Amino acid sequence: MRPNPDYAFDDAEGIRALVRENPWATIVSFVPGKGLVSSHYPILLDEDADGIAIVSHVGRPDERLHELGQHEAMVIVYGPQGYVSPSWYDTSPAVPTWNFAVAHLHGTPEILSDEENLQVLERLVAHFENPLPEPYLMNRTLENADYAARIVHGTVGFRMRVDRFEAKEKMSQDKPAEVVDRVIDALKSPGPYENPRLAARMSHVHGREETA
Repeated sequence: MRPNPDYAFDDAEGIRALVRENPWATIVSFVPGKGLVSSHYPILLDEDADGIAIVSHVGRPDERLHELGQHEAMVIVYGPQGYVSPSWYDTSPAVPTWNFAVAHLHGTPEILSDEENLQVLERLVAHFENPLPEPYLMNRTLENADYAARIVHGTVGFRMRVDRFEAKEKMSQDKPAEVVDRVIDALKSPGPYENPRLAARMSHVHGREETA
């Protein structure tokens, strides 16, 4: 990732929040004889760990594809992102750009036991189901709990403690305040590039009180 001091994102708590708020990730491994391999799975922040750690699972046979646990892996987490038109700047010259938040998390995954994996799967399901009026939890019924215990063998759970990370948050930090305001307003407005999540992220980064 090309470094740029204007877009530095090196706050560990900020990275934890990014993971917490954006649970869809890309897992990348370099496997000798195979080269680069990648998979895509939901992840959760391990809230009890010191530093930054994530938990998740892969479906079999992805653990063999990645040789999970034998090599360092990189997990890419994406925050809000989107196109920014130069027509919103009301300045010249101006060029199109893309605003985004992203983090590359590096570490060696630790394979979980079936019991630990089941606990992670339960947490994942609860994380996404609890906002619903009638959450469909894994242990909602005895029948569902038995089914969940059977399907856990089709997945391999892991925990990855993050040894190092690279991150960037490009939210028009190099632009004057009035340009930032115009971009935020444009992202909130109806149209092909309406993007309230990106507008909220920009508002947060620039210390605006309004976040939606």
